[in-house]
Formats: sequence, C-alpha cells, structure tokens
Amino acid sequence: MIQDMFDPEFYMGVYETVNRNTKARVLHFGKYRDIAECGPQQEVDLNSPRTTTLERQNFYCVPVPGESVWVKEAYINANQARVSPSTSYTPSRHKRSYEDDEDMDLQPNKQKEQHAGAKQTGSVGGLQGCGEPKRLETEASTGPQLSSLNLSSPFDLNFPLPGEKGPACLVKVYEDGDCFKVNDVLELYGILSVDPVLSILNNDERDAASLLDPMECTDTAEEQRVHSPPASLVPRIHVVLAQKLQHINPLLPASLNKEESKTFVSSFMSELSPVRAELLGFLTHALLGDSLAAEYLILHLISTVYTRRDVLPLGKFTVNLSGCPRNSTFTEHLYRIIQHLVPASFRLQMTIENMNHLKFIPHKDYTANRLVSGLLQLPSNTSLVIDETLLEQGQLDTPGVHNVTALSNLITWQKVDYDFSYHQMEFPCNINVLITSEGRSLLPADCQIHLQPQLIPPNMEEYMNSLLSAVLPSVLNKFRIYLTLLRFLDYSISDEITKITSLYTLCPSTFIIIGLYSCLLIRGKSYKRKAVEDDFVEMRKNDPQSITADDLHQLLIVARFLSLSAGQTTLSRERWLRAKQLESLRRTRLQQQKCVNGNEL
Repeated sequence: MIQDMFDPEFYMGVYETVNRNTKARVLHFGKYRDIAECGPQQEVDLNSPRTTTLERQNFYCVPVPGESVWVKEAYINANQARVSPSTSYTPSRHKRSYEDDEDMDLQPNKQKEQHAGAKQTGSVGGLQGCGEPKRLETEASTGPQLSSLNLSSPFDLNFPLPGEKGPACLVKVYEDGDCFKVNDVLELYGILSVDPVLSILNNDERDAASLLDPMECTDTAEEQRVHSPPASLVPRIHVVLAQKLQHINPLLPASLNKEESKTFVSSFMSELSPVRAELLGFLTHALLGDSLAAEYLILHLISTVYTRRDVLPLGKFTVNLSGCPRNSTFTEHLYRIIQHLVPASFRLQMTIENMNHLKFIPHKDYTANRLVSGLLQLPSNTSLVIDETLLEQGQLDTPGVHNVTALSNLITWQKVDYDFSYHQMEFPCNINVLITSEGRSLLPADCQIHLQPQLIPPNMEEYMNSLLSAVLPSVLNKFRIYLTLLRFLDYSISDEITKITSLYTLCPSTFIIIGLYSCLLIRGKSYKRKAVEDDFVEMRKNDPQSITADDLHQLLIVARFLSLSAGQTTLSRERWLRAKQLESLRRTRLQQQKCVNGNEL
C-alpha cells in the first residue's frame, strides 16, 4: 500500500564515464539503477554535455495494513518457485545476500570498514574509478556516524497499524506515476535494489556513486534518514510494471473486468445460492444462533461505497451490533471469524486509554518531510471492527475527542481528514465499519441490530474454535470468494434512483413533500414502479411516522445488498418484500429492548 508519496526524484538518466588512462568515453543509462556503474580507472564526467537528468516518482510503500493470515499464506504458496539468476549476464562485482546486508545494517562499524575496503578494490560498483579511493575512505570515516543517524532511535517503518510485520520499500516509478495515489494497493514487477552503498548517508559518497541529482543536497539529517533509510531495512524497487489492485483476495482474478475473468465469475455465480445458505448458517452459529443478525452481517460484509453524490457516499452500511455481553470475549472471537472471511481487517478496542493515546489521523511531519501514519490510514474494503464493549467510564482528553470525531466522520462521510498542521486535507475512503456494543453505540451507525443469543456456550473460545474447525477449507474459500466478488457486481439501478437517494438524505422534508418515490425502481426492470409507490403510500397511510426518509434510505440499501447477496443485479418484488420483512423484524426487536444500562435503544 502506498503510505506516502515523496517529492519527485531527479536522477542521471544518461551519463558518461571517462577512463583516466586512455581517456575513452562510455555512455551509460541510469534507469532502474541507484548506483552509477564504473569500471576500473573510470569516473563519471558530471560536466558532459551528453548527461541527461530525468525524473521519477518516489513512493513509500508498506505491507497492506490488516492483511489476513490466509491471504499472506495463499500468496506465499502461489510463489514458492524461486527465480534462478540469469546466466546471460556475469556481474562485475560480488553482491552480498540480503541477510548479510541486514547484518551489516546492525553493525555499522563493520559496515563502514567493509565499504572502505571495497572501494579500494573496486568491488562495490567500481567505485575506485568513480573517484579517489583514499579520499572516499577518509570521508567515510569522518562523515556522519550511522549509529547516530540510524541506531540512536529505532527507525520507524511507519506502519499504520501496530504489530504489523513485513518489509517496507521505496518504490521508484518511471511512467504513469500520476495514476496512483496514497492508500492505493499496488502489484509491482520491478528490479530489487539492496546495494549496501545505499546504507551510507554521507553526502559526498552519494555524490560520487549514486545516480541522484549531483547538485548540493539541502535535505536535513532527519529528512535524509527518512527518505534514504538503509537498503537492508527498506529495499528499493525500480518499477517495470505496476497496476492498482481492485482487491487483494488471492482466490479471485486480479482484475474482474477482463474477458478471461468472466468465465470464473459466471461459474461461481451458478452455485451462489448454496454458498449463501451455508454462509448464513455459519454466521448464525458465530452469532450464537441469531439468524436475523447473521442476515444483516452478510449485507454488511458485502457492502461498499459504489458512488458519491456531492459529499454523500452511497452504499456504506455501518452496522451496530448491540446486545453484546460486556467484558466477555465474544467480540474478540467474532472478529476472529471475520478475519477468516475477509482479506483485510482490524479490531479497534475502544477503551478510554486507547482513545486518548492512539494516533488515528495521519499527520504531516515537516521536519522529516513525510506523512506519519495513523490507525485510519487503511486501503479500500478493509473491515474495521470497533469493540465498544470494553468502554468504561472515564474522561476523554482533547486527542480522545478528536479521535471520536475522526471515527464519526469515517462512518458518516467515509472520509478521513489528514492533519497537515496548517490545514486539513480530506481523503475519501471505503471502510466497512462494524460496531459491537452493549447498548446503542455512541458512534453513528446506518443500522442497529440487537443481538438475541439462542445459546450461551460455557466456553466461548472452544465454541468458536470448533465452529472454525468444522468448516472445510474448500467451503471457507467459497465464503471468501462470495464476500469479495459480490462487492464488484454491477447493480442495474437508474441514475434517477441514485440522485433521489442523495436528495432525500440531504433534504428529507422536501423529498417527502414532492413525492419523488416514483423514481425508486429500475427503469423497465423486474419490479414495477407502481408497486413501490403503492407500498410507500400504504405504509404512510397506516402510520405517517412509520417510515421516514431515513427509513426509506435504509430500506433501499438493504434491498440493494439483499439482491446482490442472492446474485441478483436488479431489484425484484421478492427481494423488496424480503427487505421490508427484515427491517420490520429488526425494528420490532429494538422496540422490545426499551432500555439497556440507561441507554435507550
């Protein structure tokens, strides 16, 4: 995932070397390289008229935040075959392994000694010919100490979520860099660069050996430390081919829009009904026998923001699962179930301490010239489970209030306002939020469903473990395909419906007065517009307060995802009536629960 986008980087795309003995000149190309290649007795002619300075984009990428274990394992298993080195090229120097390079990073003094020796023998990139080896050796010993720049404080890999593992990398893009943005997930094919010389932060050495702009470096020490970390810690990838991923589910084709993917999609859609039935049963057991809550959980897991009308994100479906037992491990184990189903997720334990001390909003560090990540810097379609059952009485300080506001904005508007000190920059997002709480959540939600357990297992951990072990891996994979694939189905709904959805949400009174429900249906599709009009008139006739604009909005969303969950891309009368039935059952249940711990439901 692109965590940050550094300033464009200038490099010598074409440069010329001169043999100091024969004066012979050789032209070199610097693309896909960090270090200038010089043979023995050669040096770079920085004043050559043939030198060409080019520009490349520089991204700081981190492993996909919250990526599930089953996703990592699937990608590892798919790439077990190791690529053999090419036999058509014999390198002019010996390269250490990545592990050796990492060891050098941990032993800076040993690293500098070996680099100095390498320069004298010309074994590292032919540096002997790129300058005076004695001068380079002296400057390496008197330059900034790596221990003071790298090891006095641990290098922060800037992962958005705590506990993340895996290497970060600097990605250098030569073409179409403007097509990508922060938080995009990329699949890259490129040339890996872990040259040990990149671990030396001495400016003069970089001037002698690197392909960066030879002009005087004006970066601060902290900016150099962040933008040029040791290659053993943050390797470089020079991109040959890059594409933005629609999803990270390894069980599906990378792009579902291609012609070759249609066969896979049509084949899976033919067996959708039994998969949905099995998934409903599985989630019903996970929710302690509550089939109604399981229905809504399915709708939540396949929901996605399919478009935006001005500031309004359409398709978001944040669910508040209330009635969860306080101080129990139910939410923890429910989250484990969700982890086994979705490609990326994170459980936020909503305690007073976490709300006051965790960093939710990314902010700009102008000293290091980088974007410092926060918990809410997540890629699209991440499942965020907010565990409110852990919330106790206490005082939120200023950062805690800001964090609650950030969560509310994420839920309501599907956006996160990054902090750039002098201004806020709005970053749209598409995050599925599930809130578990004892009573009604303190946070806004599109839908509240009160949990009614039909059984209380004596040991929650054993119960959930047995539930997971009882599902065949092949069936579990079908669940994973189902939940990802349905997000990308095209739901045939007219533009008028989309427009009217935003209209009644932004101005419900106007919407009801002018009676624009005639636009609710699909133009010329399964369910006649007159039927919806009659349904609405009938509901309003019996009780004008029985359905509001917000109720209708939710009914449309439920009907949409209920149709998609059955593999139907148009609204039918059957699904419309089923949506009304589910909503009626949900509201009836909430009415039965008048008060929990003083919080009105």
